[in-house]
Amino acid sequence: MEALAALLADRTRAAFCQALMDGRAWTATELATHARVAPSTASEHLTRLIEGGLLVEHRQGRHRYVSLAGPHVAELLEAMTAFAGPKPARGLRAASASEAMARGRTCYDHLAGRLGIALKSGLLELGVVTADLAITSSGLVWLKELGFEPSKRQVSRACLDWTERVPHLAGAAGAHLCQVFFERGWVRRIGTTRAVVLTPAGELGWRELGLAD
Repeated sequence: MEALAALLADRTRAAFCQALMDGRAWTATELATHARVAPSTASEHLTRLIEGGLLVEHRQGRHRYVSLAGPHVAELLEAMTAFAGPKPARGLRAASASEAMARGRTCYDHLAGRLGIALKSGLLELGVVTADLAITSSGLVWLKELGFEPSKRQVSRACLDWTERVPHLAGAAGAHLCQVFFERGWVRRIGTTRAVVLTPAGELGWRELGLAD
């Protein structure tokens, strides 16, 4: 526990982990630019995060990519951020970005923010999940109609939302729904950030699925 706290206590390493919460793999150069540190400094921090088990490395030719070690790391980071509480935004641009993240974002491979909570509420009303976000038998049938296939990964999991302070749906089911929504053009990213928005097609699609009135 102490080792983990020490890893994330550094602002640069924390910034790297938060950036990687978008579920994508980043290069060391991209992360260095994001955190505004020298490439050599980024390399040192990335090595510590990899050795600490928070990140994994992917080699493709001469390029070095890193990503979170898995959804369990993303859920840990989300919970720690919720416990720490939101930081006050400085400036109009930062405030706008913070509000966009609160409205909707990806939490590694599933939806979070008010959009993620709206999804959970819709699933509850449909009877797809229980109050503690377990998938019901009828919910599993509903998910399979959307192409979901159970795997070794935990089907559903409650992940504490750091802006809404209540759990949203994670696990294989949450990841599958997020993927389906992206593939159908129902949600789209805002620029290159983690923030997402429900598109007009998505609003219609959610109503057709019974997720919204």
